[in-house]
Amino acid sequence: MFAAWLLASLAIGAGGTWLARRYALRHALLDAPGERRAHTQPTPRGGGIGIVVALLLAGVWLLREVVDPVAFGAMLAGFALVAFVGWVDDHRPLSPWTRLAVQGIAAALLACAMYRQSQEPVLALAAFVLSMGLANVWNFMDGINGIAATQAILVGLAIAILQAGPGSWWAWALVAATLGFLPFNFPKARVFMGDVASGALGFALAALLMQGLIGAQPIHWALWALPPSAFLIDASLTLLGRMRRGERWWEPHALHAYQKWARRRGSHVAVTCTYAAWTLVAIMLMNVLSAAPLRMAGVLVVVASWYTTGAGIWLLLQKPSDKGVPR
Repeated sequence: MFAAWLLASLAIGAGGTWLARRYALRHALLDAPGERRAHTQPTPRGGGIGIVVALLLAGVWLLREVVDPVAFGAMLAGFALVAFVGWVDDHRPLSPWTRLAVQGIAAALLACAMYRQSQEPVLALAAFVLSMGLANVWNFMDGINGIAATQAILVGLAIAILQAGPGSWWAWALVAATLGFLPFNFPKARVFMGDVASGALGFALAALLMQGLIGAQPIHWALWALPPSAFLIDASLTLLGRMRRGERWWEPHALHAYQKWARRRGSHVAVTCTYAAWTLVAIMLMNVLSAAPLRMAGVLVVVASWYTTGAGIWLLLQKPSDKGVPR
């Protein structure tokens, strides 16, 4: 059963990506090269819809297995909303405020689901903030080949292994479907993920992370900040820097550390693999800390040190470069 679950998700992710690429080419849904782009050839977008379809089908199947199908259904509806507004944006660019409004409705659905399951207002608020945050972080960070997909695979894998219940099955579906997409996007991009999947992946990961926090000790809240740290550090510091300089922070740009580093190296592969290595180490660190006899203060010191180290690396990468990068 488990193998069939993985194979089905993998096949839907891969097949959906292949079909989405053909659709994008036929309807001229192409990302053209430009000053704020990291590619040099017009490339189809929206290939990540295969991931979305796989997760929606997996979610509908799991409605029969979960303890609270109403809460799980609300989460699934929020996921579908984020994917839908991204799909529309891939076809006809929307204003950032329209996207945020729809994402806010989706986040509210997840917050309601979390409150229904936990009866904890703090968890409901955390679900709203985290889903809004990760949906946009994954969208911001989908700027070079393979980076958004590999990070989703690794964070999803950590959730799938360390959590139990139907939620872990949805995490496995996310991992398998994204693996099906990855060969189309890395090392060379034949199709881009598109907004249809980047925001939806971030939302799905937020929902899965929040599921793991129901009934968990506060120490686990800090530990689960480690797996997505690469994206959270780069996206947060870049956003704060743009806001401090008075820039229109909601507009597309190429100022993230990973984008600057890729331009300097002239390659996406090394950057994507280095971000993946950082996340793997973060997951291993989380496993070590979860088994160690540490108190909350000790864990917070380690997590803060990890984020401080990441911030230092981010600062080192803030060097201008005019070198182009082929995708």
